[in-house]
Amino acid sequence: MAENSTARLGWFVGAAYNRTEDQTPRFLAEGVWENGYDDGNYGDLVRAMRPGDRIAIKSSYTRKHNLPFDTRGATVSVMAIKAIGTITANLDDGKHVKVDWTPVFPPREWYFYTNRATVWRVPPGGWMEDGLLAFAFDGQSQDIGRFRNEPFWRERFGDAGGEHRFRWTSFYSAVAAKLLDYRNDRPRLLQEIKTIAGDLPGLSIYLNDRYLGGERGPLLDICPFTTMGMFNRSMTDTNRRAIAGAIAKLFGLEEEPPASFEGIPVLNNQRSWFFSYSDKRGESDIDKLWNVFTAATAFVEVDQPEQREAFITAYDAAVNVWGASWNLSTGLYWSHPWEFPTLDSNSRAFLTGRLQMRIPTIGPQKPCSGATYLKLVDDLKARFYEDSYPAHSFPELSLASWRYKSPEEAQAERGAADPASAEDEEESVAADPVQSPAPSEPYDVDDILRDGCFLDRDEIERLLERLRTRKNLILQGPPGTGKTWIAKRLAFALMGERDEARVRAVQFHPNLSYEDFVRGWRPGGKGKLTLADGVFMEAIRAALGRPDSRFVVIIEEINRGNPAQIFGELLTLLEAGKRTPREALELCYRDAEGKRSPVHVPENLFVIGTMNIADRSLALIDLAFRRRFAFVGLKPQLGPAWRRWVTEKGGLDPSLTEEIERRILTLNAQIAEAFGRQFEIGHSYVTPTAKLEPGATREWFRQVAETEIGPLLEEYWFDAPKSAHEALERLLQGW
Repeated sequence: MAENSTARLGWFVGAAYNRTEDQTPRFLAEGVWENGYDDGNYGDLVRAMRPGDRIAIKSSYTRKHNLPFDTRGATVSVMAIKAIGTITANLDDGKHVKVDWTPVFPPREWYFYTNRATVWRVPPGGWMEDGLLAFAFDGQSQDIGRFRNEPFWRERFGDAGGEHRFRWTSFYSAVAAKLLDYRNDRPRLLQEIKTIAGDLPGLSIYLNDRYLGGERGPLLDICPFTTMGMFNRSMTDTNRRAIAGAIAKLFGLEEEPPASFEGIPVLNNQRSWFFSYSDKRGESDIDKLWNVFTAATAFVEVDQPEQREAFITAYDAAVNVWGASWNLSTGLYWSHPWEFPTLDSNSRAFLTGRLQMRIPTIGPQKPCSGATYLKLVDDLKARFYEDSYPAHSFPELSLASWRYKSPEEAQAERGAADPASAEDEEESVAADPVQSPAPSEPYDVDDILRDGCFLDRDEIERLLERLRTRKNLILQGPPGTGKTWIAKRLAFALMGERDEARVRAVQFHPNLSYEDFVRGWRPGGKGKLTLADGVFMEAIRAALGRPDSRFVVIIEEINRGNPAQIFGELLTLLEAGKRTPREALELCYRDAEGKRSPVHVPENLFVIGTMNIADRSLALIDLAFRRRFAFVGLKPQLGPAWRRWVTEKGGLDPSLTEEIERRILTLNAQIAEAFGRQFEIGHSYVTPTAKLEPGATREWFRQVAETEIGPLLEEYWFDAPKSAHEALERLLQGW
């Protein structure tokens, strides 16, 4: 049987030296491909090329018009395939390989999934990679519709039924592109801005500088980020639109100013320049900001080592300009919202708290370096392709950050300086960009059902009612019944909105203690121990601080620890009838101020626990603990709702879905007879976490059965391995 060509890797290589000198004709004539770098760049990749490997000459660029789909004004990544061939020899010098070339004329254009690096190694295995390899080397067509509707591109290019929440990005990108024309003509830029300033609220004051001796006068130079800052300050949306509209008219833009500025960070209205006043400004400060702005555009167009290094150098020089700091990332985000993230305080809180990403800084009260920033760009872009990732683009990341934490909370955490003292530049730090308070994102039972819950509406309503009245709820059931999944969505529905900041999640385990969960001594600075509150006390404080809002603590695997010991005296206060200050108790540890202030669990703090009742290694829950919780059992939810979801959202073959259901039900009947219903296999095992490739259902189910269900059966029949093996064989018989 002939080998499928898409099962082999391919090399996609550039042929332009100095970005303009196209070497393709020479390469084709001489039967070679040559790495144009003398400094070792890509040398290891070139040495990895093997005779017999496929290779294609590509040209990567972006385009907005004349494409075979509606771009809605957005820019699209394009990669033209100009020649394909087979490597016949590698000279092992990191520069040269011999190739049997076949020209492709006219070049064939591939969209979306591209790479601007000179050497791109594309292994098979993923649907995007396989599609590209088949397109380049087998002459197959690209499934453009599938790419357009993937999470990373859907907001810009997806079908009309999509949300398209980020139409503002076209306007911002157009403003940034126009500003490049003023790189060497800044006096004209300022003059044109001043012609519109008189009719716009607050803009004349925005353009006032302070000279040596304290004298005030007109601003004589400006950077591109400060120009964009004119309509990105803390002001009403009406004023922002008015200024943005005047800028659009001034620049002759076709794009309309945004109707909404949701999730777009703004600068402090008191001090929103990216540089200091003239009397404290460095001679080249504004030049440095123009340099990084220009380097960012070059990097976006061509991601080559020299452009990357040029950007890092320019970024590191600009980030130390007073007024830039973290603001610089926000300016880059305004200019290229699909290519660079904003690292305003909300976004940093989301990245570190929600996504668990570290952002190393160059020093105390300093931002990250250019290299760190680009590493973050690369890491995030790699994750954006994942269906289950919380964000799929930088605009979506900024929007999620905006909803993750209110500006008041972020400001309190960072101890922001008083804007009134912003002119004391020698002793102050440039204020972070901020975001106006995010409106609530309503969430109710309908949203739980839309998210993929297979319970009936009445059952969900019953769970919510038990949680509201009892305050404490435990979801128990066999493995794979979605206990953790439904717990978080019950929390959102209880609160009436999706607010991650008001949900705290913790997992109990045998080593968790009262000191970890409530309050205790922790290692502090200089080798000393300090008293610190745990997750539950932090949740109590947050709930007490906002009595009009509901807060939820989710405790996963609650029976893996010793709940009575972990909660301590607060176990008594969990009762719904004791949620008042009159029932407050002193904790066994004083608070951080050395006081023994009585503590009570407020009415607006709810607890949801999950418990796997099939785990025989765990002790029974203490009766005193049971009295304070409502217990609800969850069962495997296979049926019409499950079948509809896995076919429409999960990509399961409809002709095989009922058969999978039948096999799981048969297995569960056998398990229930042998061990009890609490040991059945939950529906999560046979619910894909990401949409399957067409034709992949059989192999997917086989892998789930062999690597997930099989080991669980071996644990159930630990004393009868033959029975476990026979049960797995029956599950896969004839499959």
